[in-house]
Amino acid sequence: MLVVDGILSYGDFQKAKILDKMLKYCVYRDRCHKEVIAKLKEMGAEEELSGEIIAELISEGVLNEDRYVRSFVRGKFRINKWGRNKIKTELMKKNIPSQLIKNGMEEIDESEYMNALRHLLEDKVRFIKAKNLYEKKNKLRQFAFGRGYETELTDSVLVEINL
Repeated sequence: MLVVDGILSYGDFQKAKILDKMLKYCVYRDRCHKEVIAKLKEMGAEEELSGEIIAELISEGVLNEDRYVRSFVRGKFRINKWGRNKIKTELMKKNIPSQLIKNGMEEIDESEYMNALRHLLEDKVRFIKAKNLYEKKNKLRQFAFGRGYETELTDSVLVEINL
């Protein structure tokens, strides 16, 4: 750290200012590395400075991708009612390592997952307009697929609800 007569140099002041903003950014909610890097670029931080700040955020414990993945999985499943496939796809877009994604998927309880799919399909079936049962099933399959649910599970739930 360059200190002249007890005063921080401009570079250190800039780093401290960016670090403070990034601490607030990461404390507000869990973030992944890709989001933090994008924010640093947006702020105009150079690559070397970005690396230092990310290392500092990790050492402070405010940037933790494992915690981020688990939080993301819980939120997207419980609040948005997304299926595993959609959650995995979104995490892969954020360059999350596959092992972390696999660990994060453990946050989803299997019975809770099946109940969520069942409720989604039961609610949706009331609003589906179709000429016949075949068309209705296909529309429900497409709906579940769009939400990220697996085809086999969707088919088994359709049998359970007598479709």
